[in-house]
Amino acid sequence: MNKWKFAFFAFAGTVLFAILLVVYLATRPVDGVNLAESSKGESEVKGNVLVVQTTKKELESISKKYLKDAGTPLPLDFTIGDDIQLRSTLKVFYTEIQISMNFDPIVDEKGNIILKQTGMNVGLLNIPPETTMKIMRDTVDFPSWITVNPNKAEIYIDLSRINIASGSRIKAKELDLPNDKILLEIIVPGA
Repeated sequence: MNKWKFAFFAFAGTVLFAILLVVYLATRPVDGVNLAESSKGESEVKGNVLVVQTTKKELESISKKYLKDAGTPLPLDFTIGDDIQLRSTLKVFYTEIQISMNFDPIVDEKGNIILKQTGMNVGLLNIPPETTMKIMRDTVDFPSWITVNPNKAEIYIDLSRINIASGSRIKAKELDLPNDKILLEIIVPGA
């Protein structure tokens, strides 16, 4: 066999193997996720409760500040409207693909926030939401108080782990984004 034919088939085999490897890794079952435990003193925090009502724009601004202060910059942007929309890019074969995910916020019994995925756009590709969230979880260095759970297509935000001045804690009471009604409790330890 001629050396050019051999080189061609070797190159074609390598490309085919790389494509199959990417498809396998992208569609592989998602590993389980353990939610970060709430901070130890979260249930023990007693003190004065301050209820704060805010708007979507103010909450968006405050959220971006706390994410910025958490350390490494996140390669995604978000906006808060009638739902929460995350936008980022995914680099595949030297091509950047736009990703957009929509979430509805839910307040759990502990006052933490669960972002439940309601929609997703990945360019013109048809990729399962679990796969996109798994890629996001594995490639983005989120703060310790954010947990991405691809199996449930949700993001868990543990507000009790966010550092606020003087040992205060924050809890969500109500997140009614369509009516622009957001209630938060700030628990300031008593003297």
